[in-house]
Amino acid sequence: MIGGLGIQELLIVLVVALFLFGGKKLPDVGRSLGKAIRGFKEGTEEGAQDPGALKREGDESDKLDDSASARSTDEEKAEEA
Repeated sequence: MIGGLGIQELLIVLVVALFLFGGKKLPDVGRSLGKAIRGFKEGTEEGAQDPGALKREGDESDKLDDSASARSTDEEKAEEA
């Protein structure tokens, strides 16, 4: 059993997925889902190794927001003149 699902449930899920995506797209969907899960796992592991990285990235985005607002203020002043 995988995650509490028996053979019958897995077969039903597979048949529904086959009807939804078709036989040709099903491998692509599985591949994309696998890449997404792998990327999520890598991201969570990276965050667990360096929890301060998220805060530092947030600080950088704040600086970018401040510089963008300063530019828009300068542009508004130039338009008024």
